[in-house]
Amino acid sequence: MALDRKPAPNDLSAFWMPFTANRQFKKAPRMFVSADGMFYKTDDGRDVLDGTAGLWCCNAGHNRPKIVEAIRQQAGELDYAPAFQMGHPKAFELASAVRDMAPEPFEHVFFTNSGSESVETALKIALAYHRARGEGQRTRLIGRERGYHGVNFGGISVGGIVNNRKFFGSLLTGVDHLPATHLPENAMTRGQPEHGAWLAEELEAICTLHGPENIAAVIVEPMAGSTGVLLPPKGYLEKLREICTKHGILLIFDEVITGFGRLGSSFAAEHFGVMPDLITTAKGLTNGVIPMGAVLATAEIHDAFMTGPEHMIELFHGYTYSGNPIASAAGLATLQTYREEGLFERAAELAPYWEDGLHALADCPHVIDIRNMGLIGAIELEPIAGAPTKRAFQAFLNAYDKGCLIRTTGDIIALSPPLIIEKSHIDQLFGTLRDVLTALD
Repeated sequence: MALDRKPAPNDLSAFWMPFTANRQFKKAPRMFVSADGMFYKTDDGRDVLDGTAGLWCCNAGHNRPKIVEAIRQQAGELDYAPAFQMGHPKAFELASAVRDMAPEPFEHVFFTNSGSESVETALKIALAYHRARGEGQRTRLIGRERGYHGVNFGGISVGGIVNNRKFFGSLLTGVDHLPATHLPENAMTRGQPEHGAWLAEELEAICTLHGPENIAAVIVEPMAGSTGVLLPPKGYLEKLREICTKHGILLIFDEVITGFGRLGSSFAAEHFGVMPDLITTAKGLTNGVIPMGAVLATAEIHDAFMTGPEHMIELFHGYTYSGNPIASAAGLATLQTYREEGLFERAAELAPYWEDGLHALADCPHVIDIRNMGLIGAIELEPIAGAPTKRAFQAFLNAYDKGCLIRTTGDIIALSPPLIIEKSHIDQLFGTLRDVLTALD
């Protein structure tokens, strides 16, 4: 009987791992057993430099004292409280702290448990907002090719990464996609590329096809991360904002990656000086320690729901763990750590050194493009003929063996270190990558 089974520490078969080559991994496991600061510790005692902030999320590094203690205290005080028709103080404190960190138009925060849930929430808020205002015919949603908006059905419908979509049926109806912002003429650009603002004009073509009065929202990552660090051309986001405003379409920025200091500002909206109507967040909100996400909304959107009898629910949406007490405590301690250590400012100061180190790899074998912004970078490799993704995956394995954690997507190496990184760590990371790239077939 199943209940008689004894746990086997060396049995890897039960865990079906996400976004993983399961068979390859279980033949040669890569196990982390602890982490501190900039480094993971492997099960064989090696230190591995974290070049990816976990999974774009551990912006303050690992094992941070304030966060650890906040979780410990909260677990012993209030472990769980229902979020429907009840509350607890820390959820409200965290919402206020996020609001105070966000750009001025954003006044309200709806808590979720992940970036995927934040995207689903933002899409539903957008649809419900138009209905509340008497424009219920606005049901169409616009995403972008190569966009990543999580893995729930709404997110993969507006998303544009083919393998995240093609196995799962027809998805949501009434969804269109803008073209991706990656153009060959922008190769080896430092920061925002010069060419491509015109790509935003494709939104006008979609409006002409369907009627702008039928479109609810456009969702884009201001800087597309998971697809391989695709940067917005100069003027592109501004043009999207202009077209959306012109036609009464809500603009949603998916800032699950770019939120909380990754570009040197609290949010990419602030960095680019372009304000959407909704912002989705997660990852850096709790430093990746406990799952939590949030949607930031303007007062205009929030207040459109605050009508009718006061005893009635205004938005029929939410999660069992929205504003979870322990996650809220972790979030408060995380934001305090960012603020007290000036980590966003630190990211901005280190960005030029990071950029120089990254672009110095342009002469390595197989490198066809390098892209960067803030403390994010991408190295695009020429694929092996007939074996796409294999070259980058081998680079990932070799870097791990040499003591550095990187991330790959397709044949692109993506980098996003904790904001506590030192110049010596940057040198170590890029020095290791030079060795890895030089040795690649």
